[in-house]
Amino acid sequence: MINLGDLRILLEAVQAGSLAAAARRIGIPPMAASRRLAALETELGVRLVHRTTRSLSLTPEGEAYFPHAQAMLDEDASGRDAIRADEGAASGLLRITASAPVGRKIVTPMLSRFLRDHPALRVELILNDGLLDLAALGIDLALRIATPRDSTLIARRLADNPRGLYASPAYLSAHGTPRALANLVSHQCLARPGDTHWGFERSGGFVRQRIGGRFSTDSVDAMREASVEGLGIARLSAWYAAEDVASGRLVPLPLSDADVPAQAIWAVYPTARLVPPKVRLFITAMQAHLRAR
Repeated sequence: MINLGDLRILLEAVQAGSLAAAARRIGIPPMAASRRLAALETELGVRLVHRTTRSLSLTPEGEAYFPHAQAMLDEDASGRDAIRADEGAASGLLRITASAPVGRKIVTPMLSRFLRDHPALRVELILNDGLLDLAALGIDLALRIATPRDSTLIARRLADNPRGLYASPAYLSAHGTPRALANLVSHQCLARPGDTHWGFERSGGFVRQRIGGRFSTDSVDAMREASVEGLGIARLSAWYAAEDVASGRLVPLPLSDADVPAQAIWAVYPTARLVPPKVRLFITAMQAHLRAR
């Protein structure tokens, strides 16, 4: 039997030009996408795509099958739309959890319009920098940064999350400005307790740079505040540092030979089956809010 999820992987892979890009769009590991596409090919008994390390293209059999795959996905979407016709009337309590920065800077600003559009809904926002047990606590949805690792949860990628290094003008005046990756060894780096290295992208690869500092914290809010107060260099999301950069409290520190890896903003929820309309509505509204930022 054809799995519609496998068809979606085929569609996304063709549109994106690679399985890795398709996996990122859907929010699953690349190996899982590769296995599911292989399962679809086994089910059909033909090879659908030519794969290389960098690209993907349809075989003649894939060209013939692709319109039918698209039609099946469109039909499924139409059926779902028909049974969700009353989603605009979603009601009840929507419980959301996020880290304090995400809750304050991303979630709260979009709630006024969201609640105005859906007057029968109520929202409870739980700010916690840890990873809460969603099912045990009755939480409908979590917004998280970085790739979720709990395989029992469903993760949906909402937007990219570029990051960078930042420090205050006072710190840079006293300690100098790092220009290259190796310069970080001689600086105060504000990290989480126990972190001794930061990862960076360089020349298409990934490298780890040893760091040190006299202050560490598990709170991103405290890390940003410490950086503003001149305690050292912080690694922050661009949206989180934007106001401080605009006001002159923080200065971006691009390196000549490496980049801070971008992350992503994810919606995470307990199950893909029977996702409540209130959750789907919130995810749609959040995606629109993030696109408009």
